[in-house]
Amino acid sequence: MHSILLVDDEPEILAAWRLILENEGYEVGCASNGAEAVACMHAAVPDLIITDWMMPVMDGAELCRRLKSTPHLVDVPVLLHTAVPPPDGRGQDWNDCLRKPVGADVFLRTVARLCKQGH
Repeated sequence: MHSILLVDDEPEILAAWRLILENEGYEVGCASNGAEAVACMHAAVPDLIITDWMMPVMDGAELCRRLKSTPHLVDVPVLLHTAVPPPDGRGQDWNDCLRKPVGADVFLRTVARLCKQGH
């Protein structure tokens, strides 16, 4: 079973995707911003991180930078799930990006692919 860390500042989005992912057999943890996500990963490193881009406290850009600069987290795949896609041309510290709203079928196919890629 793959473990996923969902990071989003909108509780309804966390609840909806958590339910969908758990119904597919994934183990799911949640954080409401990048700082919470970093704290969660001290206890257990997930197989995949799904993060929003625009969040308070620590946004998706800073979370991605921290992941890529932390040796035991550098290989964890990152899926951006965001309404506002990051600007192109910057260093890409993530594996894929889905623009909200996205259908569950596309979301789950992308999650499955990234979980396989991470192992």
